[in-house]
Amino acid sequence: MQSVPRVGILGTGSYVPDLEVTNDNLVERVTDTTSEWITRKTLIEARRFAAPDEATSDLAVKAAVAALDRAGISAERVDYLIVSTSTGDSPQPPTASLVQHAIGAYRAAAFDINVVCAGFVFGLALANSLVATRPDAVVLVVAADVYSRILDFDDRRTAILFGDGAGAAVVGAVPAPYGLVDLELVTRGDAHELIHVKAGGSRLPASAETVADGDHFFRMNGRGVRDFVMAGVPPVLADLLKRAGFTAEDVKHFVPHQANGVMIEELVEAAGLGSARTHLVLDRYGNTGSASAAIALDVAARSGELHDEELVLIAGFGGGMSVGAALLRWYER
Repeated sequence: MQSVPRVGILGTGSYVPDLEVTNDNLVERVTDTTSEWITRKTLIEARRFAAPDEATSDLAVKAAVAALDRAGISAERVDYLIVSTSTGDSPQPPTASLVQHAIGAYRAAAFDINVVCAGFVFGLALANSLVATRPDAVVLVVAADVYSRILDFDDRRTAILFGDGAGAAVVGAVPAPYGLVDLELVTRGDAHELIHVKAGGSRLPASAETVADGDHFFRMNGRGVRDFVMAGVPPVLADLLKRAGFTAEDVKHFVPHQANGVMIEELVEAAGLGSARTHLVLDRYGNTGSASAAIALDVAARSGELHDEELVLIAGFGGGMSVGAALLRWYER
């Protein structure tokens, strides 16, 4: 009987657009707010917005190429290509098919997933299963979002938070003791109304009326989301660590979804992760949706902050409402 391989990250990559939008820039468009208020409430000081000719697939391609280069693996070697996004180029075809074509990963089965801001971890979980089933497989997981296209700049609760970006990870077999130790995925559909885009689907198709009513904009119940995160995420992290035989003190690096800096500080305390290094890039990139944890992981990896065999805990949480957590022992090739 063939043994189940260890599955880990072989390389990471990320991309953010060139256009930097500082808080001072943003307050020119967002009513009833100040630069100081945004920083105090979120710890965000700037974010990047895609250029008019940049779509989600364009960002995803650049992150994917960077990850493949880091891993030393050609696009032709990729067997599966997973793109996590809630802001795809269009309803059809899958954004993953556009990325596959652009990078030349013609052997890869390509598909999208939409778990909003938890998508990167859900993508890692899928990649883990695929490699466990087929040990020689290479999986490219890309998370990319362009939220600047669906923001209502008259709604300061959401407009101040989001930016655009993409992150990627190449996943494959790694030697013991490296790789993914365990994962935890949770969805709470009863809370699905906390985050939503009302129109544009089969229940409420696009029309002149939906456009006029602003139903294609991103909407979020900020207080409800905070309550969900603080009540729901620490138990998920605790259950994962307990099942894996570790404690919060064993974690060296915490890479969370970059939702809001103040909320992340509260989450770290509630989860008992104060001794871990929490990696944040939201001060300069904002909340980049499903890409945020992937970007933070890549920045940490490329800066040399992640060391061989150290325990890394990645957490994503967002619309659905869903939570995903992955615990891995870092593999420095």
